[in-house]
Amino acid sequence: MLEFWIDPDSPYHKPRFAEGGTYVFYCASGWRSLLAARVAQEMGLDARSLRGGFGEWRRAGQPVAERPARG
Repeated sequence: MLEFWIDPDSPYHKPRFAEGGTYVFYCASGWRSLLAARVAQEMGLDARSLRGGFGEWRRAGQPVAERPARG
């Protein structure tokens, strides 16, 4: 769906992708986010992928904000 969300001519376009800025894509291991960042770059966005994914980020001791438990 990412291509549809980025394309301003798509009926599924998400305006946040037209705002500019840098977009960081992440997933657990880094492979899916690498593909997503590549597609976004090909479509003209400034996009990055979190190397090693979220798991590597956490193992490296980088900051993580915990989401409050659903009640």
